[in-house]
Amino acid sequence: MADTQVFRVMLRMQIHPGKEKEFERVWYSVADVVGENPANVGQWLSRSAEEDGVYYIMSDWTDEAGFREFERSDAHVEHRKKLHPYRSHGTMTTKHVVFDLGRERAEARR
Repeated sequence: MADTQVFRVMLRMQIHPGKEKEFERVWYSVADVVGENPANVGQWLSRSAEEDGVYYIMSDWTDEAGFREFERSDAHVEHRKKLHPYRSHGTMTTKHVVFDLGRERAEARR
């Protein structure tokens, strides 16, 4: 069993109708703000297959403290300002990864 120590953040965002492609473009253009943070270990943007205009942003962090520090940073405030006009509402869920089977399997193959 691998000890992942990953803190995962999942945002669910409802995007204004007709703004989805522009939101995707802007998210991608500002993704480096998150990715350049040393505590960030990965991020993903997914579009719901079931709900129109719903997107999920997942990001993994070395630990909760690293994420919270980024969350309070000026860089994050600017990042949010660029994405905010596209969303009508959203929610955030945080979690501690217990198992990462993809990583465990990759490590076992080495």
